[in-house]
Amino acid sequence: MQINHLTRTYRYDGIDLPAPPHLADDRDALRAYHATLYPPILNAEMVDAGVIGGAHVTEYRRAVGTKG
Repeated sequence: MQINHLTRTYRYDGIDLPAPPHLADDRDALRAYHATLYPPILNAEMVDAGVIGGAHVTEYRRAVGTKG
């Protein structure tokens, strides 16, 4: 048996975002931190994109719809 250690990667619009170690376990705090860089992340959906190239990728996908 082999154990592979995966890193967590957060991605928005094709850009890998930094994840400070002190926020790594708190998804809401991490979302707020990323929203300071990209405000639309507050309304985006977090989608588990799976394992890509040795990293567990979570993507922020913008909500698409109508206003009103």
